[in-house]
Amino acid sequence: MATHCKEYEFSQIEPHWQSFWESDHTFRAPNDTSKPKFYALDMFPYPSGAGLHIGHPEGYTATDIISRAKHAQGLNVLHPMGWDAFGLPAEQHAVKTGTHPASNTQNNISNFKRQLKALGFSYDWEREIDTTDPRYYRWTQWIFLQLFKRGLAYVDERPVWWCPELRTVLANEEVVDGTSEVGHYPVERRNLRQWVLRITAYAERLLADLKDVDWPDSTKRMQEAWIGRSEGAELLFELENKSLGDLKVFTTRPDTLFGATYMVIAPEHPMVAALTTPEQRDAVEAYRKKAAAKSDLERTDLAKEKSGVFSGSYAINPVNGTRLPIWIADYVLMGYGTGAIMAVPAHDDRDYEFAVQYQLPIIQVIESPASAEGASPKLPYTGEGKLIHSGPFTGLDWREAKKRITADLTAQSRGKATVNYKLRDWLFSRQRYWGEPFPIVWVSEADYLKALVARKSDMPEQPVTYTNQGVTHFALPLPEVSLPLTLPDVQSYLPSGTGESPLANVTEWLQIWINFETGQAVPASQPKPEGAAWIRGHRETNTMPQWAGSCWYYLRFIDPKNERAVADPKLLQYWGVPDLYVGGAEHAVLHLLYARFWHKVLFDAGVVPQSEPFKKLFHQGIILGEDGEKMSKSRGNVVNPDAIIASHGADTLRLYLMFLGPLEAMKPWNPRGIEGVHRFLQKVWRECIGEDGGVNPKISENAQEPAELTKLLHETIKKVTEDIDALRFNTAISQMMIFANTLQKASAVKRTTALALIQLLAPFAPHLAEELWARLGNQASVLFGPWPKYDASKLVATEIKLVVQVNGKHRGELMVAVGTTQDQAVAAANENAKIAAFLAGKTVKRVVFVPGKILNIVVE
Repeated sequence: MATHCKEYEFSQIEPHWQSFWESDHTFRAPNDTSKPKFYALDMFPYPSGAGLHIGHPEGYTATDIISRAKHAQGLNVLHPMGWDAFGLPAEQHAVKTGTHPASNTQNNISNFKRQLKALGFSYDWEREIDTTDPRYYRWTQWIFLQLFKRGLAYVDERPVWWCPELRTVLANEEVVDGTSEVGHYPVERRNLRQWVLRITAYAERLLADLKDVDWPDSTKRMQEAWIGRSEGAELLFELENKSLGDLKVFTTRPDTLFGATYMVIAPEHPMVAALTTPEQRDAVEAYRKKAAAKSDLERTDLAKEKSGVFSGSYAINPVNGTRLPIWIADYVLMGYGTGAIMAVPAHDDRDYEFAVQYQLPIIQVIESPASAEGASPKLPYTGEGKLIHSGPFTGLDWREAKKRITADLTAQSRGKATVNYKLRDWLFSRQRYWGEPFPIVWVSEADYLKALVARKSDMPEQPVTYTNQGVTHFALPLPEVSLPLTLPDVQSYLPSGTGESPLANVTEWLQIWINFETGQAVPASQPKPEGAAWIRGHRETNTMPQWAGSCWYYLRFIDPKNERAVADPKLLQYWGVPDLYVGGAEHAVLHLLYARFWHKVLFDAGVVPQSEPFKKLFHQGIILGEDGEKMSKSRGNVVNPDAIIASHGADTLRLYLMFLGPLEAMKPWNPRGIEGVHRFLQKVWRECIGEDGGVNPKISENAQEPAELTKLLHETIKKVTEDIDALRFNTAISQMMIFANTLQKASAVKRTTALALIQLLAPFAPHLAEELWARLGNQASVLFGPWPKYDASKLVATEIKLVVQVNGKHRGELMVAVGTTQDQAVAAANENAKIAAFLAGKTVKRVVFVPGKILNIVVE
């Protein structure tokens, strides 16, 4: 079963064992519910044309090490891999070349898979998934329908990047400095009909349940900040033009209401047109057009100069009746709160800058403790204090004032205490071809009501509608039995030119007769089929974002070929959710937040038995280029794993990636360091294999190995086992290096000792370990060798090293029994020829003895 290499020839050894693992199905994860399980998961990759970069195998090696160790420890290990394969790059390639995105995607997957296999990862490839496979996205569509019927999916007009020259919607990454990446044409924000998921309905649970997961604190804080829970008040400001009603704002500081000197609404606020007076209309329209070309990030940049335009209208402050001019400014976003604010420039940085810019009043209403003692006030002041210039509330602590002012306005029906979230509902559609089609058909109200009678359980309480050119369309979900709805072939992958996806050009797919009971459809160009369930409709042309397929893939790995459900409930109960989830910190917010949202919906629907998808999360650190900069093609500092495998072998690469430093740390690539790791593996080979290619002669069943080696072996077993569980792989490798050095000095080594080292090394360098394991006489894979256990009694030393000095100078070392007395130590020193030479013919004047450490004999 082993190779016949006499030397450590990784180029022969590694392909040999990779072939064995594949043909032997070594890493198949059986659904054996009688065994304890361990589910290790990597954040699956987008299969780009560039292939793997060195950052991929860092995290993948970590999960592979712990998976192999858990397997050897007797657990049933699930360690799968798949592909997050929908995405913009494949569609862009299709636009340029005319080839179907699926073709390019499959080529990229093949390359990624080749690279992963070359690294020796223990993936169960029988569970491989691909988010672009209709057998997979059938269930992505099914999950969307669960959201839909629970009222968690709706349509709304939302701003997107639109390029008039290219006549297409652009993704954020396709917009560079306000122009299109292709052609550098001007872009603008334009409202388009979009699908939106009501993630805000789960905001409180998404926040509260962070306490139940073992995640990095920094990631939890990022999730908390993104959800952005804030307690405050929703206030109603009466408009001077009473026919327009009220202007609603949310504020976390109702205590500062007496300091409000103007109002600001977002350029997209629905009341802009009504509030703009005729003499201000041209200025407002010009400003709105300018604001439409900016991203939210640009608009909220604290460093940028504030800009705005007066609407011409006024609101009335509900606490003192003051007239407040209403301005339109892009530093207020429609996506947060109500899209309108009361501006208190004395106590808010952005409001202060705006007030200074436009010479608006600034009234201080919170007094700092320093000001109370006579210091000159420095504005804006955003700290704590007591109210001043605030009518009957003057003198109150700001916290108490916040409560009382809110209570007063509530009593007057001008406000109420409320909780607001920074989190916005999830924009869940793209005007692209290469994505999951929505299982939705738009029909007339009459036909919707007809279908509602037959399929009420599939429908939300309130119908989802949109209106176009005076006609209202109703969203009819496809019956689950008709899934998947697959993408049609198209003549061109170019956008439609209207802002819709290329699917809008596929008339035979778009305009249909549909049977609302079965989902069967025929083109509308054909005669209407017979039967009362046949109605006229048109399909949704938006597609789902790439996030959709990655929201639930960890569940599909549990039962990837199930045609009746996302996964078998018994297997969902057994495998549960990943015990360890490893991936980059760049996914700390959106992917994790979206996956948690979907999982909680599935939990509420009774599909999954847990309320959180990822129990333990770990972020591997970024590997920088040799120059200490982030790796990129433009810098020319990218490291290709294929090149390292070719020059030093996969085991060396795996080991070196883990030896660079703590897994979570950011660290630079150092090509010189890889040589040391390679020499370590060569040393292990030489200590196990003799010059003739057989077992090293010093290894035997009954070898009388040094007690020091036996003790160190058990120390090594203990440390490596504990370090693997704690993901401290660099220190585990250091310990094995120390042991190998001691092994090298020994003239006799027990076979069990050599095998134990091989087993400890196997998760890190599996190819070498398999070869040595077989060479030492084992038939089955090292993966099935029971993990070595340390003997605690062997960790207790029976002998200790004693340093011997004569007149304070180091003259030798002795190995003495634990508990050796001073007299015994002196006698042992006299029996050591080297030390005795410095004592001969001299008189002992004094002895300094520190048990277990030092013996200093003073002579003359």
